[in-house]
Amino acid sequence: MKSYDLILFDLDGTLVETAPEICDAVNDTLQHFNFASVSQGQVNNWIGHGTLELLIQALAFVQGLSDATVRSSERLADIAAVFKTHYRARCGTRSHCYPHVVETLHRLKSQGVRLGVVTNKEGAYTQTVLDAHALTPLFDCVISGDTLPTKKPRPDGVLSCLERFDVTADRTLFVGDSSIDVATARNAGVAVWVVPYGYNMGAAIADSHPDRLIANFAEL
Repeated sequence: MKSYDLILFDLDGTLVETAPEICDAVNDTLQHFNFASVSQGQVNNWIGHGTLELLIQALAFVQGLSDATVRSSERLADIAAVFKTHYRARCGTRSHCYPHVVETLHRLKSQGVRLGVVTNKEGAYTQTVLDAHALTPLFDCVISGDTLPTKKPRPDGVLSCLERFDVTADRTLFVGDSSIDVATARNAGVAVWVVPYGYNMGAAIADSHPDRLIANFAEL
């Protein structure tokens, strides 16, 4: 089995189950503006491109509008500000690490593997989730959705980690749960393994043709 010097992870749906508290914040926001609520399943399928895009999809659904119409709406900034308030209050309250995540990360770190997070979640929320589950000390780098001008599936976050630690692509592994993660890894030229239990916009993750599907996080 090949070993890696650097392993990068997606956050939501890979390391931490965050969908319940995201759904809470979305529905808090929708109710604030007298919109109907959305379901947990819908929110799960909207996760992947960051919380603003998720909010846009929720607003589009409850109003029967296109994403583009919502994105260009004059009300979006005000609604997004209310969502930020609700998500800050909810962040870390109903999330939990998936089985074997914590002990596996500790074991990898003890073996000298560099560990990082590359997520589309905005930095303030990323840090709150990592802190809430005592994961922050385990990571050598954290790239959030607003750390760089681009986000996944663009490879810049992954490539910045390679440059920072002077690690080559063939010695780097990306671990995620979605087609976005697979595309990111492919764009960066690194190997990609995926877990089957996360959020992939309602599609089967095997259809994205990762290098390996691991049913158990401990397989790392």
